[in-house]
Amino acid sequence: MSTFKKRVQLIDGLRGFSLMGIVLANMLIFQYGLFGESEPQLFGIKGADLAFYSFLHITVVGSFMPIFAFMFGFGMIKMSESLKKRELRPKCHLTRRFLLLFVIGLLHSTFLWEGDILTFYGITGFFLLLFLNRKPKTLLVWAVLLLSGAGLLGLPATNPADPLTAMSQDKQNYILQSKDIYGSGSYLEIKDFRNNADPFGETDETFIMLALVLAPLITMPMFLLGMRAARIGTFDDPPAMRRTYSRRAAFLIPIGLILKTYGVLAQQLGAGSWPGVGIGETLGGMLLALGYIYAFALLYTGSRRAALMARFETVGRLSLTNYLMQSAICTTIFYGYGLGLFGRAGVFIGALIAIAVYCTQLWLSPIYLKKFSRGPIEHVIRIWTYLSWRGQPKKKRRKPQNALESEGNVTRAG
Repeated sequence: MSTFKKRVQLIDGLRGFSLMGIVLANMLIFQYGLFGESEPQLFGIKGADLAFYSFLHITVVGSFMPIFAFMFGFGMIKMSESLKKRELRPKCHLTRRFLLLFVIGLLHSTFLWEGDILTFYGITGFFLLLFLNRKPKTLLVWAVLLLSGAGLLGLPATNPADPLTAMSQDKQNYILQSKDIYGSGSYLEIKDFRNNADPFGETDETFIMLALVLAPLITMPMFLLGMRAARIGTFDDPPAMRRTYSRRAAFLIPIGLILKTYGVLAQQLGAGSWPGVGIGETLGGMLLALGYIYAFALLYTGSRRAALMARFETVGRLSLTNYLMQSAICTTIFYGYGLGLFGRAGVFIGALIAIAVYCTQLWLSPIYLKKFSRGPIEHVIRIWTYLSWRGQPKKKRRKPQNALESEGNVTRAG
Protein backbone atom coordinates (compact mmCIF):
# COMPACT_ATOMS: atom_id res chain seq x y z
CA MET A 1 0.00 0.00 0.00
CA SER A 2 1.37 3.47 -0.93
CA THR A 3 2.27 5.91 1.83
CA PHE A 4 -0.10 8.45 0.23
CA LYS A 5 -3.04 6.06 0.55
CA LYS A 6 -2.11 5.31 4.17
CA ARG A 7 -2.00 9.03 4.93
CA VAL A 8 -5.45 9.61 3.41
CA GLN A 9 -6.88 6.61 5.29
CA LEU A 10 -5.33 7.78 8.56
CA ILE A 11 -6.80 11.28 8.21
CA ASP A 12 -10.27 9.95 7.35
CA GLY A 13 -9.98 7.47 10.23
CA LEU A 14 -9.05 10.21 12.69
CA ARG A 15 -12.11 12.23 11.69
CA GLY A 16 -14.31 9.18 12.16
CA PHE A 17 -12.68 8.34 15.49
CA SER A 18 -13.19 11.89 16.75
CA LEU A 19 -16.92 11.68 15.96
CA MET A 20 -17.22 8.72 18.34
CA GLY A 21 -15.94 10.83 21.25
CA ILE A 22 -17.88 13.89 20.09
CA VAL A 23 -21.25 12.13 20.24
CA LEU A 24 -20.38 10.72 23.68
CA ALA A 25 -19.45 14.17 24.99
CA ASN A 26 -22.39 15.85 23.28
CA MET A 27 -24.75 13.30 24.82
CA LEU A 28 -24.39 15.21 28.10
CA ILE A 29 -25.60 18.37 26.34
CA PHE A 30 -28.35 16.54 24.46
CA GLN A 31 -29.63 15.14 27.77
CA TYR A 32 -28.90 17.98 30.22
CA GLY A 33 -28.50 21.11 28.11
CA LEU A 34 -25.54 23.34 27.34
CA PHE A 35 -25.49 24.81 30.84
CA GLY A 36 -27.07 21.93 32.73
CA GLU A 37 -24.43 19.36 31.78
CA SER A 38 -21.96 21.02 34.16
CA GLU A 39 -24.43 20.96 37.08
CA PRO A 40 -25.15 17.24 37.69
CA GLN A 41 -26.64 17.89 41.14
CA LEU A 42 -29.65 19.63 39.57
CA PHE A 43 -30.56 16.41 37.77
CA GLY A 44 -30.04 14.10 40.74
CA ILE A 45 -26.94 12.47 39.25
CA LYS A 46 -25.16 10.55 42.01
CA GLY A 47 -23.54 7.26 42.93
CA ALA A 48 -22.38 5.11 40.01
CA ASP A 49 -23.87 7.51 37.50
CA LEU A 50 -21.85 10.38 38.97
CA ALA A 51 -18.71 8.25 38.82
CA PHE A 52 -19.36 7.52 35.14
CA TYR A 53 -20.06 11.23 34.58
CA SER A 54 -16.61 12.00 36.03
CA PHE A 55 -15.04 9.30 33.87
CA LEU A 56 -16.51 10.86 30.73
CA HIS A 57 -15.33 14.33 31.73
CA ILE A 58 -11.81 13.03 32.31
CA THR A 59 -11.40 10.82 29.24
CA VAL A 60 -13.82 12.20 26.63
CA VAL A 61 -15.28 15.68 27.23
CA GLY A 62 -12.98 18.39 25.91
CA SER A 63 -10.58 15.89 24.31
CA PHE A 64 -12.33 14.79 21.11
CA MET A 65 -13.59 18.08 19.72
CA PRO A 66 -9.95 19.31 19.72
CA ILE A 67 -9.11 16.33 17.46
CA PHE A 68 -11.71 17.65 15.02
CA ALA A 69 -10.11 21.11 15.29
CA PHE A 70 -6.68 19.59 14.58
CA MET A 71 -8.05 17.86 11.48
CA PHE A 72 -9.75 21.10 10.41
CA GLY A 73 -6.38 22.88 10.35
CA PHE A 74 -4.74 19.89 8.66
CA GLY A 75 -7.38 19.73 5.94
CA MET A 76 -7.16 23.47 5.37
CA ILE A 77 -3.47 23.20 4.44
CA LYS A 78 -3.96 20.13 2.25
CA MET A 79 -6.77 21.86 0.37
CA SER A 80 -4.62 24.96 -0.07
CA GLU A 81 -1.76 22.89 -1.48
CA SER A 82 -4.11 21.11 -3.88
CA LEU A 83 -5.52 24.42 -5.14
CA LYS A 84 -2.04 25.85 -5.64
CA LYS A 85 -1.10 22.86 -7.81
CA ARG A 86 -4.11 23.65 -9.98
CA GLU A 87 -3.01 27.31 -10.12
CA LEU A 88 -6.19 28.38 -8.29
CA ARG A 89 -6.48 30.88 -5.43
CA PRO A 90 -6.63 29.09 -2.04
CA LYS A 91 -7.80 32.05 0.05
CA CYS A 92 -10.72 32.75 -2.26
CA HIS A 93 -11.94 29.15 -2.16
CA LEU A 94 -11.36 28.76 1.58
CA THR A 95 -13.22 32.00 2.31
CA ARG A 96 -16.29 30.67 0.51
CA ARG A 97 -15.97 27.37 2.37
CA PHE A 98 -15.76 29.05 5.78
CA LEU A 99 -18.69 31.32 4.97
CA LEU A 100 -20.92 28.34 4.18
CA LEU A 101 -19.75 26.50 7.31
CA PHE A 102 -20.79 29.56 9.33
CA VAL A 103 -24.23 29.63 7.67
CA ILE A 104 -24.78 25.87 8.17
CA GLY A 105 -23.75 26.21 11.81
CA LEU A 106 -26.09 29.16 12.30
CA LEU A 107 -29.01 27.17 10.87
CA HIS A 108 -28.00 24.15 12.97
CA SER A 109 -27.96 26.12 16.23
CA THR A 110 -31.12 28.09 15.44
CA PHE A 111 -33.38 25.29 14.29
CA LEU A 112 -31.98 22.13 15.84
CA TRP A 113 -29.42 22.21 18.67
CA GLU A 114 -27.68 24.70 20.93
CA GLY A 115 -24.33 22.89 21.05
CA ASP A 116 -23.31 23.62 17.45
CA ILE A 117 -19.60 24.01 16.72
CA LEU A 118 -19.67 24.73 12.97
CA THR A 119 -20.43 28.43 13.47
CA PHE A 120 -17.30 28.78 15.57
CA TYR A 121 -15.27 26.81 13.02
CA GLY A 122 -16.47 29.08 10.24
CA ILE A 123 -15.43 32.21 12.13
CA THR A 124 -12.13 30.65 13.20
CA GLY A 125 -11.39 29.72 9.60
CA PHE A 126 -11.27 33.39 8.59
CA PHE A 127 -8.72 34.05 11.34
CA LEU A 128 -6.66 31.03 10.28
CA LEU A 129 -6.26 32.54 6.82
CA LEU A 130 -3.70 34.85 8.45
CA PHE A 131 -1.55 31.76 9.09
CA LEU A 132 -2.16 30.01 5.75
CA ASN A 133 1.26 30.76 4.27
CA ARG A 134 3.27 30.84 7.49
CA LYS A 135 6.29 28.59 8.03
CA PRO A 136 5.95 25.50 10.27
CA LYS A 137 8.19 27.15 12.88
CA THR A 138 5.87 30.18 13.05
CA LEU A 139 2.83 27.93 13.47
CA LEU A 140 4.59 26.03 16.26
CA VAL A 141 5.62 29.20 18.10
CA TRP A 142 2.09 30.59 18.02
CA ALA A 143 0.61 27.25 19.08
CA VAL A 144 3.00 26.97 22.04
CA LEU A 145 2.34 30.56 23.09
CA LEU A 146 -1.42 30.03 22.97
CA LEU A 147 -1.14 26.69 24.77
CA SER A 148 0.86 28.41 27.49
CA GLY A 149 -1.75 31.14 27.68
CA ALA A 150 -4.50 28.54 28.02
CA GLY A 151 -2.53 26.89 30.81
CA LEU A 152 -2.11 30.20 32.62
CA LEU A 153 -5.86 30.81 32.42
CA GLY A 154 -6.41 27.62 34.40
CA LEU A 155 -3.85 28.35 37.13
CA PRO A 156 -5.71 30.93 39.27
CA ALA A 157 -8.07 29.56 41.89
CA THR A 158 -11.72 29.63 40.91
CA ASN A 159 -13.46 32.75 42.11
CA PRO A 160 -16.86 31.82 43.60
CA ALA A 161 -18.09 35.33 42.82
CA ASP A 162 -17.30 35.00 39.11
CA PRO A 163 -20.69 34.99 37.35
CA LEU A 164 -19.37 32.81 34.54
CA THR A 165 -18.28 29.98 36.83
CA ALA A 166 -20.60 30.38 39.79
CA MET A 167 -24.08 28.89 40.01
CA SER A 168 -26.13 32.09 39.94
CA GLN A 169 -29.85 32.05 40.68
CA ASP A 170 -30.55 33.09 37.09
CA LYS A 171 -28.53 30.20 35.73
CA GLN A 172 -30.18 27.73 38.10
CA ASN A 173 -33.63 28.94 37.10
CA TYR A 174 -32.70 28.64 33.44
CA ILE A 175 -31.54 25.03 33.91
CA LEU A 176 -34.63 24.03 35.89
CA GLN A 177 -36.81 25.65 33.26
CA SER A 178 -34.96 23.80 30.51
CA LYS A 179 -35.79 20.46 32.20
CA ASP A 180 -39.50 21.03 31.65
CA ILE A 181 -39.31 22.63 28.21
CA TYR A 182 -36.76 20.31 26.61
CA GLY A 183 -38.29 17.24 28.22
CA SER A 184 -41.94 17.83 27.32
CA GLY A 185 -42.14 20.88 25.06
CA SER A 186 -43.09 21.00 21.40
CA TYR A 187 -40.54 21.78 18.69
CA LEU A 188 -41.63 25.43 18.53
CA GLU A 189 -41.52 25.82 22.33
CA ILE A 190 -38.02 24.34 22.49
CA LYS A 191 -36.83 26.46 19.56
CA ASP A 192 -38.17 29.63 21.18
CA PHE A 193 -36.55 28.81 24.53
CA ARG A 194 -33.21 27.94 22.93
CA ASN A 195 -33.05 31.18 20.96
CA ASN A 196 -34.57 33.65 23.42
CA ALA A 197 -34.12 32.50 27.05
CA ASP A 198 -31.26 34.19 28.92
CA PRO A 199 -29.20 32.00 31.28
CA PHE A 200 -27.10 34.93 32.54
CA GLY A 201 -29.82 37.31 33.72
CA GLU A 202 -28.22 40.43 35.17
CA THR A 203 -24.66 39.17 34.64
CA ASP A 204 -22.25 41.95 33.71
CA GLU A 205 -21.83 41.89 29.92
CA THR A 206 -18.10 42.53 30.42
CA PHE A 207 -17.65 38.99 31.76
CA ILE A 208 -19.54 37.51 28.81
CA MET A 209 -17.46 39.48 26.31
CA LEU A 210 -14.30 38.36 28.12
CA ALA A 211 -15.35 34.72 27.75
CA LEU A 212 -15.98 35.21 24.02
CA VAL A 213 -12.52 36.74 23.60
CA LEU A 214 -10.76 34.00 25.59
CA ALA A 215 -12.54 31.08 23.87
CA PRO A 216 -10.32 31.22 20.73
CA LEU A 217 -7.22 31.35 22.95
CA ILE A 218 -8.16 27.98 24.42
CA THR A 219 -8.98 26.25 21.12
CA MET A 220 -6.70 27.93 18.55
CA PRO A 221 -3.54 25.86 19.31
CA MET A 222 -5.13 22.67 17.96
CA PHE A 223 -5.99 24.34 14.64
CA LEU A 224 -2.43 25.65 14.31
CA LEU A 225 -0.84 22.33 15.26
CA GLY A 226 -2.98 20.61 12.63
CA MET A 227 -1.79 23.12 10.04
CA ARG A 228 1.82 22.51 11.06
CA ALA A 229 1.38 18.72 10.91
CA ALA A 230 0.21 19.07 7.31
CA ARG A 231 3.13 21.36 6.47
CA ILE A 232 5.86 19.06 7.84
CA GLY A 233 4.27 15.77 6.75
CA THR A 234 3.62 14.27 10.20
CA PHE A 235 1.24 11.69 8.70
CA ASP A 236 2.73 11.34 5.21
CA ASP A 237 4.59 8.11 6.04
CA PRO A 238 3.06 6.44 9.14
CA PRO A 239 5.41 3.41 9.27
CA ALA A 240 8.47 5.67 9.31
CA MET A 241 6.95 7.73 12.14
CA ARG A 242 6.10 4.79 14.40
CA ARG A 243 8.65 5.63 17.09
CA THR A 244 7.66 9.32 17.07
CA TYR A 245 3.96 8.50 17.43
CA SER A 246 4.71 6.05 20.24
CA ARG A 247 6.86 8.47 22.25
CA ARG A 248 4.41 11.34 21.92
CA ALA A 249 1.39 9.23 22.85
CA ALA A 250 3.20 7.74 25.87
CA PHE A 251 4.03 11.24 27.13
CA LEU A 252 0.89 13.22 26.29
CA ILE A 253 -1.85 10.77 27.35
CA PRO A 254 -0.72 10.38 31.01
CA ILE A 255 -0.07 14.14 31.38
CA GLY A 256 -3.47 14.99 29.92
CA LEU A 257 -5.27 12.43 32.11
CA ILE A 258 -3.53 13.66 35.28
CA LEU A 259 -4.42 17.30 34.59
CA LYS A 260 -8.03 16.48 33.75
CA THR A 261 -8.45 14.14 36.71
CA TYR A 262 -7.25 16.86 39.07
CA GLY A 263 -9.57 19.42 37.52
CA VAL A 264 -12.67 17.20 37.59
CA LEU A 265 -12.25 15.51 40.98
CA ALA A 266 -11.07 18.63 42.84
CA GLN A 267 -14.30 20.43 41.97
CA GLN A 268 -16.46 17.44 42.86
CA LEU A 269 -14.69 17.07 46.22
CA GLY A 270 -15.36 20.71 47.09
CA ALA A 271 -11.86 21.95 46.29
CA GLY A 272 -12.91 24.18 43.41
CA SER A 273 -10.99 27.11 44.90
CA TRP A 274 -7.65 25.29 44.77
CA PRO A 275 -5.04 26.81 42.43
CA GLY A 276 -4.80 25.21 39.00
CA VAL A 277 -8.18 23.46 39.06
CA GLY A 278 -9.08 24.97 35.69
CA ILE A 279 -5.88 23.77 34.01
CA GLY A 280 -7.44 20.39 33.25
CA GLU A 281 -10.12 22.03 31.15
CA THR A 282 -7.92 24.64 29.47
CA LEU A 283 -4.74 22.62 28.86
CA GLY A 284 -5.29 18.98 29.86
CA GLY A 285 -7.99 18.43 27.26
CA MET A 286 -5.77 19.54 24.38
CA LEU A 287 -2.75 17.54 25.55
CA LEU A 288 -4.90 14.42 25.89
CA ALA A 289 -6.36 15.06 22.42
CA LEU A 290 -2.85 15.17 20.95
CA GLY A 291 -2.04 11.94 22.76
CA TYR A 292 -5.14 10.29 21.29
CA ILE A 293 -4.15 11.49 17.79
CA TYR A 294 -0.69 9.91 17.97
CA ALA A 295 -2.01 6.73 19.59
CA PHE A 296 -4.55 6.35 16.80
CA ALA A 297 -1.86 7.02 14.18
CA LEU A 298 0.09 4.05 15.58
CA LEU A 299 -2.65 1.77 14.23
CA TYR A 300 -1.56 2.72 10.71
CA THR A 301 2.13 1.97 11.14
CA GLY A 302 1.76 -1.77 10.52
CA SER A 303 1.30 -3.61 7.24
CA ARG A 304 -2.32 -4.51 7.92
CA ARG A 305 -5.33 -2.68 9.30
CA ALA A 306 -8.42 -4.01 11.03
CA ALA A 307 -11.84 -3.95 9.38
CA LEU A 308 -12.99 -1.54 12.09
CA MET A 309 -10.44 1.01 10.88
CA ALA A 310 -12.00 0.95 7.43
CA ARG A 311 -15.37 1.75 9.02
CA PHE A 312 -13.87 4.64 10.99
CA GLU A 313 -12.61 5.96 7.66
CA THR A 314 -16.04 5.86 6.02
CA VAL A 315 -17.56 7.73 8.97
CA GLY A 316 -14.75 10.28 8.60
CA ARG A 317 -15.37 10.74 4.89
CA LEU A 318 -18.94 11.74 5.81
CA SER A 319 -17.86 13.69 8.91
CA LEU A 320 -20.05 16.78 8.50
CA THR A 321 -23.11 14.80 7.42
CA ASN A 322 -22.64 12.37 10.31
CA TYR A 323 -22.08 15.21 12.79
CA LEU A 324 -25.38 16.87 11.81
CA MET A 325 -27.17 13.50 11.76
CA GLN A 326 -26.04 12.90 15.35
CA SER A 327 -27.81 16.13 16.31
CA ALA A 328 -30.98 15.21 14.44
CA ILE A 329 -31.14 11.70 15.95
CA CYS A 330 -30.19 12.62 19.52
CA THR A 331 -32.47 15.64 19.83
CA THR A 332 -35.33 13.43 18.64
CA ILE A 333 -34.46 10.90 21.32
CA PHE A 334 -34.05 13.35 24.21
CA TYR A 335 -36.39 16.25 23.38
CA GLY A 336 -40.11 16.49 24.08
CA TYR A 337 -41.17 16.27 20.43
CA GLY A 338 -39.46 12.85 20.30
CA LEU A 339 -39.02 10.31 23.08
CA GLY A 340 -38.68 13.00 25.77
CA LEU A 341 -35.75 11.41 27.66
CA PHE A 342 -34.18 14.77 28.53
CA GLY A 343 -32.64 14.49 32.00
CA ARG A 344 -34.27 11.11 32.61
CA ALA A 345 -32.15 8.39 31.01
CA GLY A 346 -29.08 8.86 33.22
CA VAL A 347 -25.46 9.26 32.19
CA PHE A 348 -24.64 5.58 31.64
CA ILE A 349 -27.80 4.83 29.63
CA GLY A 350 -27.28 8.05 27.71
CA ALA A 351 -23.77 6.91 26.82
CA LEU A 352 -25.13 3.58 25.57
CA ILE A 353 -27.61 5.49 23.39
CA ALA A 354 -24.77 7.63 22.00
CA ILE A 355 -22.69 4.53 21.24
CA ALA A 356 -25.70 2.94 19.52
CA VAL A 357 -26.09 6.05 17.34
CA TYR A 358 -22.41 5.93 16.41
CA CYS A 359 -22.49 2.19 15.71
CA THR A 360 -25.41 2.82 13.35
CA GLN A 361 -23.23 5.32 11.49
CA LEU A 362 -20.39 2.77 11.41
CA TRP A 363 -22.79 0.36 9.73
CA LEU A 364 -24.53 2.75 7.32
CA SER A 365 -21.59 4.90 6.16
CA PRO A 366 -19.87 2.12 4.13
CA ILE A 367 -23.22 1.21 2.55
CA TYR A 368 -23.84 4.83 1.56
CA LEU A 369 -20.35 5.26 0.09
CA LYS A 370 -20.82 2.23 -2.15
CA LYS A 371 -23.40 4.26 -4.09
CA PHE A 372 -22.17 7.84 -3.60
CA SER A 373 -18.68 9.33 -3.55
CA ARG A 374 -19.38 11.86 -0.80
CA GLY A 375 -22.04 12.90 1.70
CA PRO A 376 -24.82 15.41 0.89
CA ILE A 377 -23.45 18.15 3.17
CA GLU A 378 -19.92 17.57 1.88
CA HIS A 379 -21.18 17.82 -1.71
CA VAL A 380 -23.06 21.08 -1.06
CA ILE A 381 -19.92 22.57 0.49
CA ARG A 382 -17.84 21.50 -2.51
CA ILE A 383 -20.36 22.99 -4.94
CA TRP A 384 -20.19 26.34 -3.13
CA THR A 385 -16.41 26.21 -2.57
CA TYR A 386 -15.57 25.50 -6.20
CA LEU A 387 -18.68 27.16 -7.73
CA SER A 388 -19.22 23.97 -9.70
CA TRP A 389 -22.29 21.72 -9.78
CA ARG A 390 -19.96 18.71 -9.99
CA GLY A 391 -18.16 19.81 -6.84
CA GLN A 392 -14.81 19.75 -8.62
CA PRO A 393 -12.18 22.50 -8.85
CA LYS A 394 -12.29 24.32 -12.15
CA LYS A 395 -9.24 24.10 -14.34
CA LYS A 396 -7.50 27.39 -14.84
CA ARG A 397 -8.10 28.64 -18.35
CA ARG A 398 -4.88 28.86 -20.28
CA LYS A 399 -4.43 31.50 -22.93
CA PRO A 400 -4.23 30.28 -26.55
CA GLN A 401 -0.72 29.89 -27.94
CA ASN A 402 -1.20 32.63 -30.54
CA ALA A 403 -2.30 35.04 -27.79
CA LEU A 404 0.84 34.23 -25.81
CA GLU A 405 2.98 34.80 -28.90
CA SER A 406 1.27 38.15 -29.53
CA GLU A 407 1.95 39.22 -25.92
CA GLY A 408 5.57 38.18 -26.36
CA ASN A 409 5.89 40.22 -29.54
CA VAL A 410 4.39 43.28 -27.85
CA THR A 411 6.80 42.89 -24.94
CA ARG A 412 9.82 42.64 -27.26
CA ALA A 413 8.60 45.59 -29.31
CA GLY A 414 8.21 47.64 -26.15
